[in-house]
Amino acid sequence: MSMQNKPQMVEAVLFFNERGICKEMLFPEFEAMLDGVVNMPEFADEQMRLAYVLINPRLLVRSLVFFYLDFDEKGQADTGWNMPLRHLAERAGRGPDLGAGPIRLACRSQCPVSWHQMHMWDPNLAPGNNDLALVRDTVKRNGLGLMVEDDLPQAVEPERLQMAPEDKWYAPPDASAEVAEQLAQKLEQEHRLKTAQLIKQQRLRIASLGQQNEEALAKYRLAAEEQIRGLQGQIQALQQNVRQQEELNADLKRQLLTQTEGFQKSREEMSQQLRALERHGRTEVDILRSQFESEMQAKIAAAVMDYKEQIAIRDVELAYRNELDAQLQQEIDRLKQEREQLVNQGGDQILERLARLGVVFVVYHPGAGHLTIPLQDVARYQDNPLAYAASKCFVSEAQYRQWLAHYQQPTCEAALPSGERCSMPIDRVDSPSRFVAGDSNCCARHKASSRLRTVS
Repeated sequence: MSMQNKPQMVEAVLFFNERGICKEMLFPEFEAMLDGVVNMPEFADEQMRLAYVLINPRLLVRSLVFFYLDFDEKGQADTGWNMPLRHLAERAGRGPDLGAGPIRLACRSQCPVSWHQMHMWDPNLAPGNNDLALVRDTVKRNGLGLMVEDDLPQAVEPERLQMAPEDKWYAPPDASAEVAEQLAQKLEQEHRLKTAQLIKQQRLRIASLGQQNEEALAKYRLAAEEQIRGLQGQIQALQQNVRQQEELNADLKRQLLTQTEGFQKSREEMSQQLRALERHGRTEVDILRSQFESEMQAKIAAAVMDYKEQIAIRDVELAYRNELDAQLQQEIDRLKQEREQLVNQGGDQILERLARLGVVFVVYHPGAGHLTIPLQDVARYQDNPLAYAASKCFVSEAQYRQWLAHYQQPTCEAALPSGERCSMPIDRVDSPSRFVAGDSNCCARHKASSRLRTVS
């Protein structure tokens, strides 16, 4: 005898969103989600509408429980959620027929446990958008892959078949009438049941709509009350502002009246003063003008006299200063002449005195060596030391200067095509008399070119 797996009642959970059913799972998977084993990131930070469904082996709905479930930011189900779904499904009231007879339905308007009512929701029963029909069709599609019981009748084994006697092949006439009556009663009973189910479904829909209307009415009433309170507050604030404005206007009117009276009095007084001034104004102006002119003339005359005296004093001081400057200039010229005479006489006398004491004046010049300068040549040496040294070397001053430049820096002085100096190191000529310009101060290359130019 072969063993076969027979289909059993299955528990499932369906997730609803605005477009309908968005997810299906078996009840063990739902329990794993509640235990935190699995998260639902797609439902993060949302309150989802769910439905607990009890499905028979022929994929027909037997029980429905509509409830809410919250998810946190990570998509984890509310850890404090705890609703006895099976208990609610067992104790739920009768609902519409979804193919296997009236179902057991638990929702917000038909909750067997009152304290769970706030965590449940009512399905939409509107034609074309019926949540119960949507659940029925979803279960029928078998998206969960449930085992289905075959609807075909079981075959009877041949050995169990029995042949009825021939006299019982035909039913008596009374039996057919009785069967017809039973069939009619059965049809009437089914019609009554269907009518009762339809009435029950309509009552459920009416209760659901009534609940929704009451909730909407409560929301509108609350919003209206809040709006009324806000408007009343605004009205009170406006009334208070109006009272303040009225008081302020009254104060301003009183101030304006007082100021108007004061201005009127001031205007009358000013008018009287103006008329009085008009009468006496011309005489007073003439008197003041004559006084002003006389005082101004006296001040101008006094100022002119004062300035003339100051100018005369400045002229005397200037003449005295010019005379003093001329005297000082003459004195300066005389002192300069005396200083020059003293310097000339004093220098010669000092040198003669040093010569008599045996002092010898010795200087050193390159090429000439140490030179002893006689007393009579000191003045000539002071005038031009290089010319004096050149005469001792028996060369001209220009040749001595060229040799001295060569002696201090023995490099080629010829010019390159670029205009720069050659500066090639050459042999130094120690004696000015043996120095030849253009030859002694040039390198071998420029010395040869100089000779070629000379020959040509």
